[in-house]
Amino acid sequence: MKPYLLGIDIGTSACKVAVFEKSGTVVAAANGDYPVYYPKEGWAEQNPEEWWSAVCQAVKKVIEKAGIQPEEIAGIGIDGQSWSAIAMDKDGNVLTNTPIWMDTRAQSICDRLNEEIGADKIFEVSGNSLQPSYTTAKILWYKENLPEVYAKIDKILQSNSYIAYKLTGVMSQDVSQGYGLHCFDMRKAAWDEEMCKKLGIPMGFLPEICDCDHVVGTVTEKAAEESGLAVGTPVVAGGLDAACGTLGAGVIHPGETQEQGGQAGGMSICMDEYKADPRLILGYHVVPGQWLLQGGTTGGGGVMRWFEREFADYERMMAGEEKGSSLDQLNEIAEKIAPGSDGVVFLPYMSGERSPIWNPNAKGVFYGLDFAKTKGHMVRACMEGVALSLKHNLEVAKEAGADVEVLRAMGGSANSLLWTQIKSDITGKPIVVPSSDTATTLGAAILAGIGVGMYQDYDEAIRLTVKETRRHEPNPDNRAVYEKTYKTYLNLYKSLEPMMRNEEEK
Repeated sequence: MKPYLLGIDIGTSACKVAVFEKSGTVVAAANGDYPVYYPKEGWAEQNPEEWWSAVCQAVKKVIEKAGIQPEEIAGIGIDGQSWSAIAMDKDGNVLTNTPIWMDTRAQSICDRLNEEIGADKIFEVSGNSLQPSYTTAKILWYKENLPEVYAKIDKILQSNSYIAYKLTGVMSQDVSQGYGLHCFDMRKAAWDEEMCKKLGIPMGFLPEICDCDHVVGTVTEKAAEESGLAVGTPVVAGGLDAACGTLGAGVIHPGETQEQGGQAGGMSICMDEYKADPRLILGYHVVPGQWLLQGGTTGGGGVMRWFEREFADYERMMAGEEKGSSLDQLNEIAEKIAPGSDGVVFLPYMSGERSPIWNPNAKGVFYGLDFAKTKGHMVRACMEGVALSLKHNLEVAKEAGADVEVLRAMGGSANSLLWTQIKSDITGKPIVVPSSDTATTLGAAILAGIGVGMYQDYDEAIRLTVKETRRHEPNPDNRAVYEKTYKTYLNLYKSLEPMMRNEEEK
């Protein structure tokens, strides 16, 4: 069999493309950037055509860096960010920019539908509360605000299925991204026609649901010309980025849990039975027969990227061999601060917040500043704030009947030993770190490997590909201070919630 697999990840700030050997070893990797557009308050959108352009550039780059022939790639897997609503016409053209997972413009539509249909009835079918960040309300927003676009819609695609379409010419819908639509029956993994009618979403908009490791088609001549891939290379449906990252972190059995440290934060708990909670997010794993109970927050690694961009001019100026990167320097000054940041607490709600508070008007807040506090206090408080939001989601999951013993970290944040240790101390959970930077693209590549028969099953794939690099144990000496910090964190939001909920009325 051809020796290589290609994984493509459609992230929020960039796409990542990597070539893997069967063993999971990264042969080469490349990125391609694209912007997020913020045309109005609460809006966040991207142009899918810019995703495709970035993917083509990155694929060409990675094939060249790997020193391989395109014909040596046995299969292609794609993962992507959640809750897109890519409006496609019958000729395969993108009709408008897609609102992404951070977009909350459709809050009023959700409020209306929860009232008219009943929030409990929607939840009973979909296993998820109706929120503006999901795909459902975005489709209806098109109907009410862009009727000329809505009239031309043939299909609604997700981020990974759009790239699969560009590669193969086939429009698909994988099971793991089904949770973005509240007409998706979470128990049966099928579209619910009655709920489609109640929501006002035409069944014709929805592609047929398929398994994530299903080969949807092969690379077309046009796609090969644009991307540098070989004609006829099999492409699997792929899936949600968090679910592929969960697979790439080695989480495939019930009770195993992934901790996410990309742009967004949160966790994914693998389950073999249906357990839903309206405060959390429930979807199918990319591994057949498994669900993922997820906590999804807006404040993950993106918090540190924001802080570095806005407050690290000095560190960028000093960056070099002796000082290290600007992020390394921020880590160093945060490490000198005591656990609990001497009373500085940060609410990491930098684009509203998803689970478990579901408040699109929530804001980031620093509490506890005074003249004695330093930049180091603020950096550490940012790290602790993200960890506190993780603990909040884990506590809610425990109430829903999904307890967690060990977390398996993925994403760029896992490269920070300090941040990972803070998460372990605050949650009280051991954290295992596999190859963090490549977990998501590896998960996509594993799906391709299963789809083309390179691996016998998921157990073999994980045994061959996932390597643990280190393990963090919670420090019991920090437990008391972090319990106090967590209470302050919860009380701080509780006190500010009325002000944040009424943001639109100001």
